[in-house]
Amino acid sequence: MEEIILEDKKVFLYLNNLGDTPFDQFWILISGTFIWIPLYIIFCYFLYKNFKLKSLLYILIFIAIGVTVSDQLASIFKYGVARLRPCHDPSLQSYMRIVHCGGQFGFYSAHASNTFFLASYLSFLLKDKLKWFPYTIFVWAVLVSYSRIYLGVHFPIDILVGAFVGILLGVVFSMLAKKVINKQTI
Repeated sequence: MEEIILEDKKVFLYLNNLGDTPFDQFWILISGTFIWIPLYIIFCYFLYKNFKLKSLLYILIFIAIGVTVSDQLASIFKYGVARLRPCHDPSLQSYMRIVHCGGQFGFYSAHASNTFFLASYLSFLLKDKLKWFPYTIFVWAVLVSYSRIYLGVHFPIDILVGAFVGILLGVVFSMLAKKVINKQTI
């Protein structure tokens, strides 16, 4: 396990040090929540155009529950595993770029989990109607996730586990949503 953690730190330092001060504000913006509100509105528009109103209501309820589960599960793991964020790791501080530093613990990334939840959930619901959509939304999830490494608040493994959990939850919740929607149309 120590070898994996050491490799994770090496990959983190490589990716984190790709950054440059002129780009810091861009990645802070990408990592933010409110900047994405217009994108969330666009997601809602796509859903509105492709589903009946009652189905849309169920889809939005499942999004709210899914994001809550994703986010809270990440919080439980952060305090249960108690792995320091890179910006709080004394062995890395002199070698890394710290642009932003969050709470003390970072395993696993709630940003990665939440964005990959949305990406997989919406992809499964919209892939037949908007063929290009899954590719686009997963690029968004990857950008948000990389921003967390760039800023110095997550290791790559934090991101990978968060992405895995988010995708898993997205698949489960999209299957549940489809079941409920199909029952409504019968």
